Amino acid sequence: MTPAWIPHRLLAPDDAQIDELADVLIDCVEGGASVSFMHPLTREGAVAFWRHVAQGVIARERALLVAADSHGICGTVQLVLKQPENQPHRADLAKMLVHRRARRQGLGAALMRAAEDLGRECGKTLLVLDAVTGGDASRLYARLGWERVGDIPGYALFPRGGLCGTTYYYRGIGD
Repeated sequence: MTPAWIPHRLLAPDDAQIDELADVLIDCVEGGASVSFMHPLTREGAVAFWRHVAQGVIARERALLVAADSHGICGTVQLVLKQPENQPHRADLAKMLVHRRARRQGLGAALMRAAEDLGRECGKTLLVLDAVTGGDASRLYARLGWERVGDIPGYALFPRGGLCGTTYYYRGIGD
């Protein structure tokens, strides 16, 4: 049976939540996700990343959504709300991460729908993101109706080395 995922917004992540978010990030990197970190990602490095994100969340420069199962947080996505003054209408969707234990159960789609809803609540009308070209996330975004802009080959490295391309997407979310 597929869980009914209910993502919720964290307004001030605490130490326990940061620890659980670090677990998700480490799992994703160990699983080969190209999400800005190389393997092996240390716990200290993962915790430091989430502490930095938490500062942005508390400052209301970022919005952080999470979803949990019986083992704790297993999925997350961020909206980077703070943009240049000529782009107040948009946000960047970042670090959509799903722990391997929760994949292929609809969590990624639930996080994306929640991020779109939150973007609207925050007065945004345009969301932008990038993903590994041809990866699972790219297929999810296309399935959810995101518009593909184009690919940049050799954009980043996979966690264990080797170049990967990135594909840019956007979605209009205005009413």
